[in-house]
Amino acid sequence: MQALARYYRSTLGKKFVMAVTGGILFAFVLLHMVGNLQVFLGREQLNSYARLLRVEPLLLWAARLVLLACVGVHIVAAVQLTLHDWSMRPVGYARRRYRSATYAARTMVWSGPIIAAFVIYHLLHFTFGTLHPSFVADDVYHNVVAGFSVWYVSAFYVLAQLLLGLHLYHGMWSLFQTLGVSHASHDAMRRTFASAVAFLIVAGNCSIPVAVLAGLVR
Repeated sequence: MQALARYYRSTLGKKFVMAVTGGILFAFVLLHMVGNLQVFLGREQLNSYARLLRVEPLLLWAARLVLLACVGVHIVAAVQLTLHDWSMRPVGYARRRYRSATYAARTMVWSGPIIAAFVIYHLLHFTFGTLHPSFVADDVYHNVVAGFSVWYVSAFYVLAQLLLGLHLYHGMWSLFQTLGVSHASHDAMRRTFASAVAFLIVAGNCSIPVAVLAGLVR
């Protein structure tokens, strides 16, 4: 345990923890999207899927606790790394010129907190129903359609997904580098993979509110 604690105190250790927890969270985001896309198969299919998730409450809560732990550790490590970077450069540049850092990389410090705020809103909206205008506990299909029928709610979701796409793009790009699975000759492949993953998640998640507003799902 002491060796693990010493490793985590290093910059490399924090980056490794962020890579591992980020990979777990990415897997959840992907599976969550696949499950939600069942809204296009109709009310019964989506509601059956939702009921299936609640068959084993202990497993459901165990998964939630693991995800919550990953989110917490990911955020703490990110904050610590950011503060460390700022402490290494107490005086800012008079003029910034970015040679290799992408826009996604430069906005990670802002997209992360905004996504965290969105997740809280999303839980209060669709999981607990606190912020939903007509929440029905056992009718997920109704909740999705009624929730996304409010245009500004859908707009907020789309904006959050665009930020998530930027976050995922940089996260997947840097994950392989942090884990030591990277080489200059593979950069093009890594960039293509990161772009494809980010686009897939954004397009899949945005398709639901857009379909509801367009009347394709009602």
